[in-house]
Amino acid sequence: MSIAHSNTVHGATVAVLCSGGIDSIVLLADLASTGPVQPLYVASGFTWESSELAGLQRVLTVLPQARSIHPLAVLTMPVDDLYPPDHWAFAGTPPAYDTPDGDVYLPGRNVALIGKAGTYCALHAISRVCLAPLAGNPFPDATPDFFAAMSRALSMGLDAPLTVDAPYRELFKADVIRRGHALGVPLELTVSCMKPHEFTHCGACSKCRERREAFADAGVPDPTSYAHG
Repeated sequence: MSIAHSNTVHGATVAVLCSGGIDSIVLLADLASTGPVQPLYVASGFTWESSELAGLQRVLTVLPQARSIHPLAVLTMPVDDLYPPDHWAFAGTPPAYDTPDGDVYLPGRNVALIGKAGTYCALHAISRVCLAPLAGNPFPDATPDFFAAMSRALSMGLDAPLTVDAPYRELFKADVIRRGHALGVPLELTVSCMKPHEFTHCGACSKCRERREAFADAGVPDPTSYAHG
């Protein structure tokens, strides 16, 4: 059985919220090793999304587990009315290389993502949706209590059973990289950068720092193309 656990009901489709980054792509491949998976991408209008979505569409076609993966569903959830127009996520000025994790926090992000994904799942008879927050995630919308509360609220509000799950919540990014390497995931095709240029990472934002450090900690050669450093 995989780290992510097998699908709760044999043959039942599991939805995975995918960003195109390492964590969600590896989780997708992990779950697809045991049953059918529906990848979901939610577009909100951030500057990195065109590169992220292109990378996600590219990697989905070459995953070894592609046979178990349904066509990508792209949903929209604009948030330009929530954050100011000069916010770094719209302006293309992400937190710098050595800034703390808290600087990338987008309040309400997981609430919006899970609400949209949960509604999709209810309409398509999917009873489990998974995200890929990792151990050490400091944000209030990535805790077990939060996911349990969202599961209850969505099941009640949609009148359909729904479990919101975070199978990798006890893993660190280096663990996920090793897992992805073992699963044959083409990690070089994943995109985890806040200012990418097509498929090249900027190399200067805090997400690029996190990616570099995780590959080093995992003992896996970093295949990423970086514009800087």
